[in-house]
Amino acid sequence: MRKLVYSLIVLVILLVAVDRVAVAGVERDLANRIAASTDLSGTPTVTIEGIPFLTQAVSGHYQEVRFDLGTFDYGGVPVKNLRGAAYDVTAPLADILQNRANVQAGRVTVSGTLTRKTIDKYAPDGVKIGANGERLTASGELTVGATKVKFNAEMRVEVADGGIRLRAEKIEGVPDQLAQFVAYTIPFKGKLPFDVKVTGVKSVPDGLEFSAEASDVPIRG
Repeated sequence: MRKLVYSLIVLVILLVAVDRVAVAGVERDLANRIAASTDLSGTPTVTIEGIPFLTQAVSGHYQEVRFDLGTFDYGGVPVKNLRGAAYDVTAPLADILQNRANVQAGRVTVSGTLTRKTIDKYAPDGVKIGANGERLTASGELTVGATKVKFNAEMRVEVADGGIRLRAEKIEGVPDQLAQFVAYTIPFKGKLPFDVKVTGVKSVPDGLEFSAEASDVPIRG
């Protein structure tokens, strides 16, 4: 009886060890695929959620794969802490072992942060972006007739036109009708990995945090 218990314990330890070695190998493969799919120069950190891993590997279906892309520059737009997750990932074990490109995610979500420096970079000439707590502000000069008038405003942030739209919501120093001239868009169309579309944005102490997602995403090698 004692030998049987000992043998079972050894078997469990071996299975756990094999599970961890296997997951490290597949995570490395997926990291390389994600780097290739997103045209990254570095290799992202990838974590496969859920245990036991071998059950997922044999079935070729992973419920959730998390990845961290760090800070990168997409089309001249620096994005800080770019990270995300791929859900319902179909990755047959044979394709992984033979480095085939037949890997698909049912859904991919991505989030990241635009720093205040980036937000200010895209502002119209003469407009300076600042913050009041987590709320973005704008200050500068607008031309009224032949006169330049200083203004201060609070900025509203929303998703629009394939990017993030900022516009003055409350403005002081000039007529309210001139608030429309304190507005601009930070473009994202075709610049984020996996062709995800921005779905939400909010102000945070570091700048603007956005979320984006896409469906039926190929993760090519």
